[in-house]
This record gives sequence, C-alpha cells and structure tokens, in this order.
Amino acid sequence: MTSGLTLGIETSCDETAAAVVTSDNVVLSSVVSSQIDLHARYGGGSP
Repeated sequence: MTSGLTLGIETSCDETAAAVVTSDNVVLSSVVSSQIDLHARYGGGSP
C-alpha cells in the first residue's frame, strides 16, 4: 500500500492558504495568511 500527500493552495485578493493532506484524509498542516487588516485601512481590496 502506498501513501501519498496532497498540497492544496488557495489564494484570493487578500488571503492565501495552504494545506498538506494524506491519502487517508488526515490534515498534516493548514495555514492561512491574510492581509485583510492592511486592506481595511483603505476601505477593502480593489482590483
């Protein structure tokens, strides 16, 4: 039996997230980095 890992990355205007999950659906790591506080000073994100 082999065991694999999946790296998931999601990003938007003000947040980026990454997670590592095993083939057995066990989350080994999950982190989110946000700039929402920085963008709030200027009324939110803008394109």
